[in-house]
Amino acid sequence: MTRTERSAGGVVVRVTEDGPRVLLIRDPYRKWGLPKGHLEPGESSEEAALREVREETGLDGLRLGPDLGEIDWVFRKDGYAIRKFCRFYLMGSATGSPRPEITEGITECRWLNPAEATRTVAYDNAREIVRRAIALLAEHGSEEGALWQED
Repeated sequence: MTRTERSAGGVVVRVTEDGPRVLLIRDPYRKWGLPKGHLEPGESSEEAALREVREETGLDGLRLGPDLGEIDWVFRKDGYAIRKFCRFYLMGSATGSPRPEITEGITECRWLNPAEATRTVAYDNAREIVRRAIALLAEHGSEEGALWQED
């Protein structure tokens, strides 16, 4: 039997005087990835993405940007095959220091430059989402600067 689950998350970007930085988390499997989590009943993917990023990183004042697309994968849990779909959004974070949510298995949060972030993400499908975010930021960064700039 296969079950379907839906999640949402974000590629959090902060543009500093040293250039853009992308926030990665170390997940419960000790791999570097993007903050994400399940949609609650009645919650939109945008609402879930903002909530989950806030919960997993401790960052407040997140600004929701464009939809970066959806990835999916299959894993096994409790005797079921689970097909998970996760929609990601580009998000801006102008202030604050991330704090990993240890109770959810997030052990570290780290700001990396785009090249480092792309190399460090452990999952191929999430790496493609990071690439989309970086391309979008490069293409529209100056037009949407208020979304990504430090205050």
